Amino acid sequence: MTMNGGRPKSQRSKRFLEGRAPKIAENVKNAMIMKGGNTSETITNALKDLPPTLTRPSLLCFQEFFSKKTDCSLFVFGSHNKKRPNNLIFGRLFDFHVLDMMELGIEKYTGLMDFKNSKCPEGTKPMLVFAGDAFDVDHELRRLKSLFIDFFRGMAVPAVRLAGLEHILHITALEDKIYLRSYRSLLKKSGCRTPRIELEEIGPAFDFVVRRTHMASEDLYKTAHRQPKVLKAGKKKNISHDVFGTKFGRLHMQKQDLGKLQTRKMKGLRKRRVMTLTLPSPKASSTQS
Repeated sequence: MTMNGGRPKSQRSKRFLEGRAPKIAENVKNAMIMKGGNTSETITNALKDLPPTLTRPSLLCFQEFFSKKTDCSLFVFGSHNKKRPNNLIFGRLFDFHVLDMMELGIEKYTGLMDFKNSKCPEGTKPMLVFAGDAFDVDHELRRLKSLFIDFFRGMAVPAVRLAGLEHILHITALEDKIYLRSYRSLLKKSGCRTPRIELEEIGPAFDFVVRRTHMASEDLYKTAHRQPKVLKAGKKKNISHDVFGTKFGRLHMQKQDLGKLQTRKMKGLRKRRVMTLTLPSPKASSTQS
């Protein structure tokens, strides 16, 4: 495909290399789903029932070399043995090398077929909900949260209509275990303009336990998350954001005289009138009698 010096030999190979070259806005992350030589029925069904938000999952990759061929930066590997039964390894790649991996053991699993109800369309962008302080305190669970966000966030879209917010992935960290649940939001009539929302579990449901981990160093992790200067928004004065993305602004005004500030008049704050009662003198009353 290429000549000496790395120059493309044809227009087709030139377009191929341009598609793999670094970009300001990177391509959508693809995922590889791999099944080991020894697996169980639980692992086989779990790999099939992973929430359908992964972008074009590929079953062809077994080594890092194939990640270049398929342009995949995420992977899931399922295996089963006596020492580590029902094992799932979630990982991601940076520059086609392993960045970090998390080994999760399935303690309890309920498949999609066990939930007898309607499901969300494949590829629906989910709403991710992480519950538990451990996702913010524990170093390994912080990485796992970032890994799950990369896996299940779906495609980047500029806007989502209200009816499209129907898939919810709820991930809970409690007592050294990870609980993953999948729900479908139902919009019901409420008698007003805002609909009433009900949640219906649609599966699959996983109870994970964290086993082995492979974490990238802090320097490599920062390098993998480095953004071009073009994408970094310039700081605006007097504007800040909280952890939820809510924008806050600060206004600077001239000094005001609060004594002249007109407030709402309340009956309880009004001054009471002092009533004075004049009585006739005793001399005047005696002369009249």
